Amino acid sequence: VEKGDNARQAEALVQKIISYRIFPDSDGKMNLSLKDIQAGLMLVSQFTLAADTNKGLRPSFSSAMPPHEAEKLFQYTVDHATASYSQVVSGVFAANMRIELLNNGPVTFLLEN
Repeated sequence: VEKGDNARQAEALVQKIISYRIFPDSDGKMNLSLKDIQAGLMLVSQFTLAADTNKGLRPSFSSAMPPHEAEKLFQYTVDHATASYSQVVSGVFAANMRIELLNNGPVTFLLEN
């Protein structure tokens, strides 16, 4: 969550995440969405994604939203996702978490609004 992000953007991002066609169909083409394959969605807060690494040897997090505001928007996003899709779990805001992930394929997407 970065400075300037808002609830409208969070809602649009949730819809994009659950509808984004990145899973293979029977022909092996990325053509199916999370909804289509009825997979789970895990939302985890990670402020380090807001890091600016363009200068120096230490990342800057000045673009990250202050924690008290970011937590509210993150929780709003989780609530909206839960209302929009049946299989949503989330991490704990600002907690140190260990997450197991099975990455199916060499692809990663950065979705922005």
